[in-house]
Amino acid sequence: MKILLVNPPWIHKDRHGVRAGSRWPHLKIPEEEGYMPYPFFMGYATALLKTHNFKAKAIDAIAEGLSYKEFSKIVEEYKPDIVLSEVSTPSLEHDLGLLKKLKDKLNFKLVLAGPDDNIFSEKFLKSNKIVDFVLIGEYDSTFLELCESLKNKRNIKNIDGIIYRSGNKIIKTNKRELKKNLDMLPWPDREDFPINKYHDCPGGIPEPSAQMWASRGCPFQCVFCLWPQIMYHGNSYRVRDVIDVVDEMEYLVRKLGFKSIYFDDDTFNIGKSRMVKLAKEIRKRQLNIPWAFMGRADLSDEETLIELRKSGLYAVKYGMESGVQKLVNNANKNLDLKLAIKNILITKKLGIKVHLTFTFGLPGETKKTVQKTINLAKYLNPDSVQFSILTPFPGTKFFDDMKKEGNIVSNNWQDYDGNTKSVIKTKQMSSVELKQAQDSAYSIWFDHKHLKQRYSKLSPITLFNTCLKEHGLQFTFKKALIYIKNHRYINYFTNHKKEKITMYV
Repeated sequence: MKILLVNPPWIHKDRHGVRAGSRWPHLKIPEEEGYMPYPFFMGYATALLKTHNFKAKAIDAIAEGLSYKEFSKIVEEYKPDIVLSEVSTPSLEHDLGLLKKLKDKLNFKLVLAGPDDNIFSEKFLKSNKIVDFVLIGEYDSTFLELCESLKNKRNIKNIDGIIYRSGNKIIKTNKRELKKNLDMLPWPDREDFPINKYHDCPGGIPEPSAQMWASRGCPFQCVFCLWPQIMYHGNSYRVRDVIDVVDEMEYLVRKLGFKSIYFDDDTFNIGKSRMVKLAKEIRKRQLNIPWAFMGRADLSDEETLIELRKSGLYAVKYGMESGVQKLVNNANKNLDLKLAIKNILITKKLGIKVHLTFTFGLPGETKKTVQKTINLAKYLNPDSVQFSILTPFPGTKFFDDMKKEGNIVSNNWQDYDGNTKSVIKTKQMSSVELKQAQDSAYSIWFDHKHLKQRYSKLSPITLFNTCLKEHGLQFTFKKALIYIKNHRYINYFTNHKKEKITMYV
């Protein structure tokens, strides 16, 4: 039995999509061209199959940069008996069309998996006869059990977490319990994947950089977050043993030659004692490499950050979402903005690079709240920033809420990528205005960073005179300050001649 796991190509006009490994499947904008996530679920599933002596192969066509023709040729030459393909909400129709062409030629058993609620219903299998099985949620162990049952011709009705076709009937089995002990899993496969092509390097951590998981899930309950609600059935949170985590780090660095590590957990920095233990273990091994993580700013106190910094922590990604506490509360994020801002400033003070993520379209969003979010981004002045449009992926509470309130403006799943357009509106902003907010935020941000780099070494007086000369101003100092503030020079004229400008309002 030959098993193939695939992340198929996804190309639309001049844009290439990211699917497997991304919590936000979307078509990349030019500024993100380097971003390429490692497909963890595929990686773990491939490793499990291999450790159980299955002939398994993985193809990440997106990371490989394969064309449709090149991808099809590899699949046809391999002649698989079973193909597992990851799909996503915005790429679903595209994926089904591509997989149908392959199955018509090769007649394999087709298994679908991935963070798309559309596929988790009996109705979906009735409408898509090319699909033989669907794996619901976290699928690595489920797929192993399915392959074992097919190989040994066992009845598959006892496998929890699947939907399958039996004659003319569609059967959905019981909900599958999540694996509690993550240390029982092998490390994700790296042999079949183009390990030097994956790129998620906050702060510019050196490449090649390996992406890792030290945990799965998140105990918080953000209404919009895709993986916890779709892949993990809610706010489940499970951690790996610190020793096993650092063992994998050491293997990746010393055996495979990676120059940095990025922990792409849903929320990495939960549990102070665990973080301190991790930091000490990394130092004990003398790995001496820069590493980064994605986490929450309100969990990063100074004492913990100091310990992590000593162990090589170089950069962090913090999800902020908005500069308005009320909007953060509306998203059920349970994030204290004041504490988060305090800890971000501490993070920067310690010399740790910061990447912040914001999104437009939270319940209650207005043009005024958009501006406050942009102001906060400028005030915190991270090393890099992401502005997205909130996407109501089906299966999330946010989708249900938006649908109930009549705030979803498109039922075309291909629109659900949060980059090319907005599929929602708020009471005070249309979908077009939300997209304009994203475009404006990036424009203002790029201006801000350009000006910061250009003028950061000038004294206030020299900077003031330079601005006067370049812009031909014949105003008083006070009027000039107002002009400069309106043209985004705000960060460079604080407290000069006792003239205070509020940077974050």
